Amino acid sequence: MSVHERTRRAWEDASRKHVREYAEHLELARTARLLPIEEELLGPLLDGAEVLHPQSGHGLDDHALVRLGARAVRGLDYSSTAVGAAQRRAEELAVPCRYEVAELPRTGLAPGSADLVYTGKGALIWLEDLDAWAQEMHRLLRPGGHLFVYEAHPLVPLWAWDADEARVRADRSYFAASHVNDTFPAGGATEHQRTLAELVMTVLGAGFELLHLAEHPEPFWQPDGEDPAAAWDGRLPNAVSLLARRGA
Repeated sequence: MSVHERTRRAWEDASRKHVREYAEHLELARTARLLPIEEELLGPLLDGAEVLHPQSGHGLDDHALVRLGARAVRGLDYSSTAVGAAQRRAEELAVPCRYEVAELPRTGLAPGSADLVYTGKGALIWLEDLDAWAQEMHRLLRPGGHLFVYEAHPLVPLWAWDADEARVRADRSYFAASHVNDTFPAGGATEHQRTLAELVMTVLGAGFELLHLAEHPEPFWQPDGEDPAAAWDGRLPNAVSLLARRGA
């Protein structure tokens, strides 16, 4: 089985969780909020904006984007399970979000389809070709449009989840191209790694102007049943935010 097919199956398996937890996600969507740094950066950009959310997953952030001022959100995901659950939720809550099955990096959408591309929170590790993705996001944005990423810091694959000691795993390398992750949601799939420099230079190479880049100690996701890790106590980077603009 190819790496791509294992990734697809792992994502589909993870997406079934969205169906099992549909009622819970429905309640979360009613009051969903973005993280404070996201609201600070995106609030001024969202009034009346058309947003594209590639790898939209359960779509809870899309409800938050609408609540913050977006006119509409278009979510893309290659899991039909995720798309179906997210669309049902949007219709039930009467929010202007719609979802489509689409394969990245080539979406098939018309150029200039969005004012803002919003992505992250575990999305980029699934992409085999980051250069092609960045070029496609640039193509899909209108002139002056923005790309926003809030993602796990590229160092996160190195951290052990020990509760008493912040340490680097002996079986991981920051400069490795990929690693196999046996935890949920990867379930044995290959996750693609990039350094922070690779992420930034890829975005710049696609023609974007970098407006904001910051590293954050707080993780945005904690595995179910895991005690708080010492790597999350404020001493190590666990997330990164990036805002870039397509030139006019």
